[in-house]
Amino acid sequence: MFGSNSKPLNSDVATLVKDAQALLQSAKSLTGEKADEARNQGMLLLDTVFLMAHDMQESAVGAGKAMVSSAGDCVKDNPWRSVALAAGTGLLVGVILGRK
Repeated sequence: MFGSNSKPLNSDVATLVKDAQALLQSAKSLTGEKADEARNQGMLLLDTVFLMAHDMQESAVGAGKAMVSSAGDCVKDNPWRSVALAAGTGLLVGVILGRK
């Protein structure tokens, strides 16, 4: 659900970061108006990256809330199956850890 949407966004963010790095490298030798223009372009690129990261975070939080809600509904619909699954998982982990 979330993974398929993040790949293009990750590549976009990586491209923007590389562009910002190249801009900052080229701005080393600039002074005056050109330096101000380069700094403004760099800040614009960084703002874009921060907005994309914020959107990615919101998407991840939304996906996490949906999964928690889905798990909660599953537990409410099948309480005894959930208890049995939790007990079985605990027993399995206990056996594995007890062997060492």
